[in-house]
Amino acid sequence: MKSFTSRRARAVMVAIAAGSLALTGCSENKGTSSNKDSKKDQEEAAVQSNAVTYADAAASTGPAEEVPGAKSGGTITVYQEAGLSHLDPSQIYVSDAGQVANLLFRGLTNFKEDGKGGVSVVGDLATDSGQSSDDGKTWTFKLKDGIKDQNGKEITSADVRHTIERQYAEFIFDGPTYLQNWLSGPDYRKELPDGGFGKKHLPDSVLETPDDKTVVFHFSVARPDLPQMLAMPGYSIVPEATDTKAKYDKAPVALGPYKIAEYKAGKALKLVKNDQWDPKTDSVRNQYVDGWDIQFGVTESTQTKRLISDQGDAKNAIQFTGGVESTQIQDVIGDAAVNKRTIKGYQPYVMQLTFNLDRVKNKAVRDAVTYAVNSKSLIAGEGGAYGGDVAPNLFAPTLPGYEAKYDPYGRLKTPQGNIEKAKELLADVPAAEKKLVFAYGNTEQGQKRKVAIEDALGKVGIDVVSKEIDSASYYEQIGKLSNPYDMYITGWGQDWPSPGTVVTPIYDGDQVADGSSNYAHLNDPKVQELIKKALTQEPTEAAKTWQEAHHYIVEDVNPAAPLWYTKQFQLYGSNIGGARYSTESSYIDVTRLFLKS
Repeated sequence: MKSFTSRRARAVMVAIAAGSLALTGCSENKGTSSNKDSKKDQEEAAVQSNAVTYADAAASTGPAEEVPGAKSGGTITVYQEAGLSHLDPSQIYVSDAGQVANLLFRGLTNFKEDGKGGVSVVGDLATDSGQSSDDGKTWTFKLKDGIKDQNGKEITSADVRHTIERQYAEFIFDGPTYLQNWLSGPDYRKELPDGGFGKKHLPDSVLETPDDKTVVFHFSVARPDLPQMLAMPGYSIVPEATDTKAKYDKAPVALGPYKIAEYKAGKALKLVKNDQWDPKTDSVRNQYVDGWDIQFGVTESTQTKRLISDQGDAKNAIQFTGGVESTQIQDVIGDAAVNKRTIKGYQPYVMQLTFNLDRVKNKAVRDAVTYAVNSKSLIAGEGGAYGGDVAPNLFAPTLPGYEAKYDPYGRLKTPQGNIEKAKELLADVPAAEKKLVFAYGNTEQGQKRKVAIEDALGKVGIDVVSKEIDSASYYEQIGKLSNPYDMYITGWGQDWPSPGTVVTPIYDGDQVADGSSNYAHLNDPKVQELIKKALTQEPTEAAKTWQEAHHYIVEDVNPAAPLWYTKQFQLYGSNIGGARYSTESSYIDVTRLFLKS
């Protein structure tokens, strides 16, 4: 899934407790992460990974476990650089909005963490994580009693049906599409073009709601991952009675512990307690603070300075999806009292320089860029050893099937770029094909990336024309099929622990459409064949097919140059209690925070 700067992942295989990740090799803030430390980090990401378990009704029953020392009251301040692209849960596929979703919305299921790296799927609105039958092709969910939206209306199976059907509508273009595809195939919009707002609905043979408390999904093949998929914020419930279609993005209705009191797009979002939320129905979230004051437009450098100084409101503040600004890392780790107020963890995202295959058709150019890019320089801009490791391929260390030594472009040996090899590939390429338009977000981070890309590619004779994009709509802009860009930095992390949640969303030719995650517009017959094959196989067999697909995509197509694997390093104020790294979100866990005084 998209994170704020990459695809937001439900990082359910990265079982890293807060502060448990050893991030060393950064005595000087120059982004010099040794291979030894990178390997150690990747080994910990794998060794500490626990398989997700599906929990029963007892584990799904609230209230959530009390956080030691927790107190009620006060307002948490949140620093965030870019505004939110969406608040309509059906459109949420980005980590900043995903953090907000944890406070505002609820779905049929959710992920529950034990603080030690263990993750389970529990029933959120459902009484448990779901019951399968018919060899995994049928899934039944029963709704809990007493769950109401912020207006006091009880949620029924009709609201669940409405939530699913509205995702077939044309105005929903930026959220996940797994469920729609599973139920109705790649041309799912044709099955319900008005999104269920008219008289037509999905047939009971696909989606059944026999009574107010029961929802039954019928699939053509087994779908053992359904409970994990339904835990994505993009499948949170939208109550039918208050759905304003496209306008819902500006004023959604809450089911979670907080609701929106004020929203000024790109400037501020204020949340207050939702008095209709019943903690007895929620085994995941707490409601300690009275409200949240989310401030947009605060650069990472300003966030870091404020949190280091720890004065005034900064004592009650957190970073949402931002991290410690790279040039100030030494100021944080060099002061024991400040370093104590950090959370660290390995993320599941692979950052990559994605090529628009409709425009960059010459593979020699794509290969040359892949050899030329300077991962070392880019990682330095992210915080060096605290920000990431060199990526040799398009699978992350947190993903089942990861091959640490699979490095067809020699990224590990020449992380600063193989200039000679790139020049060799470009020797016979016409000048017109060596002029590439690069899109970047208008943030401090985006500026650093722009400089690194221009510098690296300029050395091999590529003329980079950089175009700035508003960060809040970054993925929306590059997600247009007719976008005017040749390349852009994107990233992806698994939606749950399966290579299928990486290969399918971003390399499936059936996903080439406006708003799709296939930002390269890759539509290759062999890739299509391998995807279809893997989706019908058992996990052990499928792993080999996903590996074959990965190798073919990287070597024979090359739709994206792998750049770096990301790490999280965030800072919070001294009055924040309950702070820990969330294995599920890869950021600070917002479901358990409180103010100490």
